[in-house]
Amino acid sequence: MRTIDLQTWPRRKHFEVYRAFDYPHFSLCANVEITRLLPLIKERGLSHTVVIVYLLARAANTLPEFRLRIRGEAVVEHEMVHPSPTILAQEDLFSFCTMPYDADFDTFQQNALAAIQRVKSDPTLEDEPGQDDLLFMTGIPWVSFTSMMHPIHMHPADSVPRLAWGKFFSEGGQVKMPLAVQVNHALMDGVHVGRYYQLVQSWLDDPLAVLAG
Repeated sequence: MRTIDLQTWPRRKHFEVYRAFDYPHFSLCANVEITRLLPLIKERGLSHTVVIVYLLARAANTLPEFRLRIRGEAVVEHEMVHPSPTILAQEDLFSFCTMPYDADFDTFQQNALAAIQRVKSDPTLEDEPGQDDLLFMTGIPWVSFTSMMHPIHMHPADSVPRLAWGKFFSEGGQVKMPLAVQVNHALMDGVHVGRYYQLVQSWLDDPLAVLAG
């Protein structure tokens, strides 16, 4: 982890402006195509949730803006951030489930499946105090939503990105999935979220290559 030098940071003015907003988050929602991904998941007997979480986390770890966090008056950049999706546990209640990120899919999958089993038997809504090297995620497979807003802390407004995906649907001979991205505008702009979508889609177009490592 490194601390950003705010005096020389090109984004300093934007950071100062948006940090002062009452609600500094913004959210985008767009459909991504998963036509090539689904047969690979079925062929290998993989978990849809684990694969999607991995792809979204890998893209976030690739782009430095998604690894930036606000800490008091400072901005830090983590070397790595870890997905923390919600997992449906018992009686329609969900649990937080932090999964240690690893760029190698097989390693990530092994750790993710173990984490899922652990929280299903012992659900929790607690994160490690002060931990911000996370990516909050949730799957809503019952709805092909067109917008999404997550609850956030406002005093101060936190800076952990929030990612959500929805129900798959067919359109024009393709299978698509809604993907929502909510971030703190003090740390990034639409161009950075746009690059995130482009990166995710490029891997969905060639899933075999990215799941190989």
